Amino acid sequence: MKIGDKVRFLSEVGGGVVSGFQGKDIVLVQDEDGFDIPMPVRECVVVATDDYGIPTQADKAEKKRKEEQQRQQQARTPEAPARPRQETGSGNVERPEISVYRQPEMKGGDVLNVCLAFVPVDIKAVSTTAFEAYLVNDSNYYLYYTYLSAEGKAWTARSFGLLEPNSKLWLEEFEKSELNDRERVAVQLVAFKDKRSFALKPAVSVELRIDTVKFYKLHTFQPSDFFETPALVYDLVRDDQPVRQVYVSAEQLQEALMQKRRADNAPEKPAPQRHEKKKDGDIVEVDLHIGQLLDDTRGMTNGDMLNYQLNKFREVMEQYRGKREQRIVFIHGKGDGVLRRAILDELKRKYPTCRAQDASFQEYGFGATLVTVK
Repeated sequence: MKIGDKVRFLSEVGGGVVSGFQGKDIVLVQDEDGFDIPMPVRECVVVATDDYGIPTQADKAEKKRKEEQQRQQQARTPEAPARPRQETGSGNVERPEISVYRQPEMKGGDVLNVCLAFVPVDIKAVSTTAFEAYLVNDSNYYLYYTYLSAEGKAWTARSFGLLEPNSKLWLEEFEKSELNDRERVAVQLVAFKDKRSFALKPAVSVELRIDTVKFYKLHTFQPSDFFETPALVYDLVRDDQPVRQVYVSAEQLQEALMQKRRADNAPEKPAPQRHEKKKDGDIVEVDLHIGQLLDDTRGMTNGDMLNYQLNKFREVMEQYRGKREQRIVFIHGKGDGVLRRAILDELKRKYPTCRAQDASFQEYGFGATLVTVK
């Protein structure tokens, strides 16, 4: 928490902008009427922060007024030693670091949610305006971060440092002519809490392919919870899971085409049907476990895998649709029942005449459904 942050009160209605501190436990919050309200630090929570680090004329005047107020207060209480002030190279007084103990946490913030956002400086001139990049931390964790861009195989660090909980951090501003330098970016994160126990989070490294064409389209920039103006937001971590983009380079595409040509010229080999077989009594068994259908599921989400399993189910049903009294056992496993419910819903909508029931518990346990074609 620092001067300029917007805060709200935890135990009572109200809030405002941090205008100063009294010791390390009391924060002065300036309300809408311009009055400074002293509040314990533990009773305030940051809802928005401004990390530009560029003081305006109003900031300088306010800072000077607070320093004068602090000197008068110290003169009235000589027993309280004055804090030493450090002079910077430009002759300005450096703002002292404020130590905050046990900053209040947001409910549900122990799950990491982090995103990278691009905000137009002038949304009304999106075709020519410059852009600002922000890192948004929607969690109760501190984040050590590194923000990088790539040119070929060489990476350049554009910003690095510490991002506080439940806040956003300004990273850089760039012109439209510099867009191509941000086509490939990466963000690395290490999460922790200060002076609290916490669940250990693995280090995160996410690489993104930025679609530079979107920066020329007004509808690309949408309202969000983090900015007052429309922004283009890329998720980096969603509910503790790093977001993975699937993209193919020109070299990978060329190699894939060459492999396809070699495969087309090679003699065909019958593919083993591991997922479908007939049993005695003319019962067809179809194993819908994703490990039986695919050798490699890297890059697939849970939704992708479920759709693949349902497509296999539809393929088998269409194959035997005209064969009355054909019995098919779909082995889907017990799990949390998502695939089973999807199969029953599909039967009800597309195959209402077919009969469905649990397959033999003795042979399949609770993880199979028997369908009889009618």
